[in-house]
Amino acid sequence: MNTIKSYVETHKNRFIDELIELLKIPSISADPAYTQDVIDTSTAIKNSLEKAGCDHVEICETPGYPIVYGHKHISDHLPTVLVYGHYDVQPPDPLDLWESGPFEPIIKKTEIHPEGAIFARGACDDKGQMYMHVKALELMNATGQLPCNVKFMIEGEEEVGSESLAWFVERNQEKLANDVILISDTGMISNTQPSITTGLRGLSYVEVEVTGPNRDLHSGLYGGAVANPINILTKMIASLHDENNRITIPGFYDKVEELSTEERAEMAKAPFSLEEYKRALDIDAVYGEAGYSTNERNSIRPTLDVNGIWGGYTGEGAKTVIASKAYAKISMRLVPNQNWKEITELFKNHFESIAPAGVKVKVKPHHGGQGYVTPIDNIGYQAASKAYEDTFGVTPIPQRSGGSIPIVALFEKELKSKTILMGFGLNSDAIHSPNEHFGIFNYLKGIETIPLFYKYFTELSK
Repeated sequence: MNTIKSYVETHKNRFIDELIELLKIPSISADPAYTQDVIDTSTAIKNSLEKAGCDHVEICETPGYPIVYGHKHISDHLPTVLVYGHYDVQPPDPLDLWESGPFEPIIKKTEIHPEGAIFARGACDDKGQMYMHVKALELMNATGQLPCNVKFMIEGEEEVGSESLAWFVERNQEKLANDVILISDTGMISNTQPSITTGLRGLSYVEVEVTGPNRDLHSGLYGGAVANPINILTKMIASLHDENNRITIPGFYDKVEELSTEERAEMAKAPFSLEEYKRALDIDAVYGEAGYSTNERNSIRPTLDVNGIWGGYTGEGAKTVIASKAYAKISMRLVPNQNWKEITELFKNHFESIAPAGVKVKVKPHHGGQGYVTPIDNIGYQAASKAYEDTFGVTPIPQRSGGSIPIVALFEKELKSKTILMGFGLNSDAIHSPNEHFGIFNYLKGIETIPLFYKYFTELSK
C-alpha cells in the first residue's frame, strides 16, 4: 500500500499532464466531422498502453470506429481481468455555457474539489476514468505488483450505442476470455463515502417526426384551419405521462421489477440530503413518479424523457409560420427485466396510434440496451469493496445507478463473466453537460485503488 501511494505521489503531475493531452482531442463519435479525431484518439490509447507495459497492443478495425485491445499475460494459472472503457465523448453543445473551451482542459478549484478538478469534455466520462486503469497498470508493472493477467478493450462508440463493440465481442470471445470485467464509467456517493454500482438501467432511444401540410404555411392565412405539427407533437408528448407521472404506454410496466420493502429500506440507508440536491441543481422542488423517493426514481424506476425538440422558426426576430414538420428525440431508461426492443416497439405502436387525423407520424429507433444487476456476494464485488475500504478508510455502499451502460448485459451473455463497476466520479461532475470535470483527488484515488482490486481478486480466486 505504501509503495502504491509513493508511486502515485511521485508521478502525479505526469499522470495529470498525460490526461490533459488526451482530453485535448475532440473524439466526438456522434459527429462525422470529428472522424479523424476519434481515430487519432485510438492511436493515443494504443501508445499509452504500450508505455504502461502491455505485452501486445493492437488497433482492431470494426464496421465503425476501432477498438483498442491490449494484454499483459503472466501465467495461465492466474486469473484474468478484462478492463473495458471508451475513448469517445459526447458533443459539447451548448458551447456558450462552457466557462472554458470543452477541449481546452483547465484545472480549477471548486467547493467540492478543493484540490482542483480538470474541466473538459470527457474528463470524467470516460477518458479520465478509463485512463486511471492505464496508469494503474503502469504502477503495477513498475513496482512489480501485477498479481494476475490483464486485458484491455477500449472502444470508440459508447456514446452512440456501441454497435461495433457487439460485433467485435461476438467474433473475439476467445481473445476476450476473462474471469471478471472491470469498468470505471460510473460514480460514487462522495469523496468521503465511496459506493459500488450494482445495477444499471437499460435504454431505448427513439426519434419521432410529425408531418402536417406539405410545406410551411402562413399562420394568419392557415392558422386554426390545419393541424399544426408542433402543437400536435407537444400534446402527444404530454400525454405520455399521467397525473402521477406514470408512463401511459400500454404494457410499459408489465415486466418492471418491483423491489421489496426491505430492499428499498436498504437503499434508503445511503447518505442523501434532498435540500443539498435541490440547491446543487438550483430548483425549489423535485419532480417524478408518485410513491417513490428521489433516489428510487432515478435508479429503480423506468423513465421517459424528451432529450430534444424542434420545428418551425427559431431564429432571431419573428416569422409567422405553421411548420410542415416537428421533431423530438426521446429516451426511456429501463429497469431489469424490461427488454429494450420490446419497449421500443410498444412506444412506436402507441405513439403512432395517438396521432390525430391531419398529421402523419414516423418513429425512428436509434439504439438501446438491457439493464443489469450484479450480486454483491461474488468475489469481484468483495475484492472491490476491500480495495475501496483500504484507500478511503470506510466500507463502500452498494448502489444502483440511474445511468445505462448497455454493453454490460452483452458481456455477461457473450463472455459469461460478471462486471464490477468501480466508479470514481461524482454526480456533480456534469457529465454530458457543459463544464464537465473530474476531480484531481478522484483521478489519483482511482489509480491508487485499482491495483488493490487486482490484489484482492487474485487472492480470493485461489
